[in-house]
Amino acid sequence: MERAFRWMAKGTYTSGPRSGQPSVHKWFKSGSVFSDDFFTLDIKAVDKALEFIDKFNELGVVGKVIKLNISTVWEFVEGHREGEKILVEPFIRDYQKFNSNSGWTNDGDGWAEVMQALSHFSYHISGGFYDLCDIQGGIYSREVVLSDPVILSRTRQFGVTDLGPAGISSFFYEHRCNDYCRPHWSRPANPARHFRPVSGTSMLRRDVPTGAGGHPLSGIVGFSNNAIAEEDEEDYW
Repeated sequence: MERAFRWMAKGTYTSGPRSGQPSVHKWFKSGSVFSDDFFTLDIKAVDKALEFIDKFNELGVVGKVIKLNISTVWEFVEGHREGEKILVEPFIRDYQKFNSNSGWTNDGDGWAEVMQALSHFSYHISGGFYDLCDIQGGIYSREVVLSDPVILSRTRQFGVTDLGPAGISSFFYEHRCNDYCRPHWSRPANPARHFRPVSGTSMLRRDVPTGAGGHPLSGIVGFSNNAIAEEDEEDYW
């Protein structure tokens, strides 16, 4: 069991169309602040998740539009952290987690059922190749805003949080269709539990370049020093 592999802190946009609005800054531990791989895979997962969310919105399953925060990569260009990168995105109020990438779901929450249906739908619409999960975000009056999705894939192409076919199988072993699912949506024939279902984000070890550890950032205007781990705890297999 390890702590989260990303740090997170609240900041404020100081320029541009969001000037004055709260933001969230995220950076990876274990030297990955210097590695393009982590950022590339993170953005790749967001792009794929957005495809599924857009198609799910077209179904009109719920009365609110589901949106997804799109992070941008910022890089220090001077100082002792020159070359380090962080992800920056709009802050989400009343943040909550609806399901995880190991099969856990927030039982008893109506919106968790919607997100379970979204996960199921992503598997169906992709022909069983992908599963969008680890869904989290905030509920607003007219919309739902999500962040930090995980994509499980048959070929483990989305990094350490992509648990591959075993993750997809574990999700459906725990999943029970609800009123937001559709009877014709496909699912694996014989799902099995390969991971203990936990609320944190589970990761599978793989060879990733590492270097100096991530440090609490400073020197960014409006940046909070109260950095916290992104998840309370995570399973590392």
